[in-house]
Amino acid sequence: MSTQPNILLILSDQHSPHVLGCAGDSVVRTPVLDGLAERGVRFSDTSCANPLCVPSRMKFLTSRHSSDIRVWTNSCRLRSDIATFVHHLVNAGYSTTLCGRMHFNGPDQRHGFERRIIGDVHAKLEHIPGVTAGQRADGVKFAGPGRTAYDRYDEEVTKVCCEHLASLDKQPPNRPFFMTVGYVLPHCPFIARKELFDEYYETVDVPKLPEGYHDRLHPFMKGWREHREVDSITDEEVRIARAAYYGLVTTMDEFIGQIMDTLAGTQFADNTVVVYASDHGEMAGEHRMWWKSSFYQGSVGVPMIFSWPGHIAEGRTSDAVTNLLDIGPTLLDLAGGEPMPLVRGNSLRGFLEGDGRVPDWPDVTYSEYGGLQGDAPGRMVRKGKWKLNHYHGHGHQQLFNRDDDPGEWNDLGQNGDYLVIRDELLALANDGWSGETILEATARLVEDRKAIQTFNQISQSSQADPPDRWTAPDGCNVFPEE
Repeated sequence: MSTQPNILLILSDQHSPHVLGCAGDSVVRTPVLDGLAERGVRFSDTSCANPLCVPSRMKFLTSRHSSDIRVWTNSCRLRSDIATFVHHLVNAGYSTTLCGRMHFNGPDQRHGFERRIIGDVHAKLEHIPGVTAGQRADGVKFAGPGRTAYDRYDEEVTKVCCEHLASLDKQPPNRPFFMTVGYVLPHCPFIARKELFDEYYETVDVPKLPEGYHDRLHPFMKGWREHREVDSITDEEVRIARAAYYGLVTTMDEFIGQIMDTLAGTQFADNTVVVYASDHGEMAGEHRMWWKSSFYQGSVGVPMIFSWPGHIAEGRTSDAVTNLLDIGPTLLDLAGGEPMPLVRGNSLRGFLEGDGRVPDWPDVTYSEYGGLQGDAPGRMVRKGKWKLNHYHGHGHQQLFNRDDDPGEWNDLGQNGDYLVIRDELLALANDGWSGETILEATARLVEDRKAIQTFNQISQSSQADPPDRWTAPDGCNVFPEE
């Protein structure tokens, strides 16, 4: 049997770093993820490299910036000649399997995965009148108890994953496996199973804005709010949507529990690295904002947990400034593979083993945003306790001291006492990044995206078995739940 560990990576969609029991949320129930943290290392200050689905996932896979791989928005696609850490794991002797969501665009639906045992989601959300998974106030106002195709899809992903693990358990040991389980939950629509919705409706709070908040806002954020009309959402609508979001998080935790139970009953239980992360966060009412597409921590921050009992530390929390870009280099390191070349991430192994101290850790990370719904492109730089958000076309930047102001209420960007740190971080933000280049490149993607969408519709009838996309069965959307 190989001495290399098996690797099970669970990647959710739109999970706030704050809505997690082990992160200090006293309302949400996430016993499975909390248990994973107790048996491993939780990173409390992890950012995604782009607070939007497709670019975040492609950067996570390649450990490179958006401007390195030219993937800034959901209209972009990853070129097939750019290596992912999945390619490198195959080269290191692993079998690689994708089970569920990864949000690949275009004809290449593998990017290093040798097998795909259930296709990506192709939901029928339109069967619920008025529902939207997009970034509009109506998508928050239309929330409550029920079920959607996303819930049904993740249920099927869980079933297929457990069956696959059980099948592997019956086979003679061959190559170690790497499997990614891709969930859609807790992505909006904010519609959750009735029993969970009712539970959380009674317990969630309704975030408030401090007096004068709108007057102090950076112009970019004022425009962001106006485009999405979030200030039209009432307190009661906030409570309903937050209750549903919490319910979706708990639903996902229950699905992960089924996978953990199955894994525990196999020969792989003691030699499998389990990693949990999400592609980006969800504001879930913080700052009275929703979704992602901003650099506030609820959006750009993500949960990240590594567990491998008996091999890495247990019950440890690291507050190092980290990024999803670090996952690929870490997995290659743990697998004994060759280091990934040309990457922006770093191996986290030093935090997982020994005393958890990494004296030479850079403590600097970046996130890029390509723009959406009229937003300007932007770039975030974190350096230790400082966070700077730079938006193309705006004369000044947002600057926050994360130690003193974890809620990011006090923008120091125009405070003269902080010009030195602001200018230092601005120089880092502009190094290798151009908002004008992004605008020009993404403008040319509109027609490409139309062609790809048409291709995806036509190609369904000619896909291999199983297909690359999972189509929701009729009747799986119920709102309100009866």
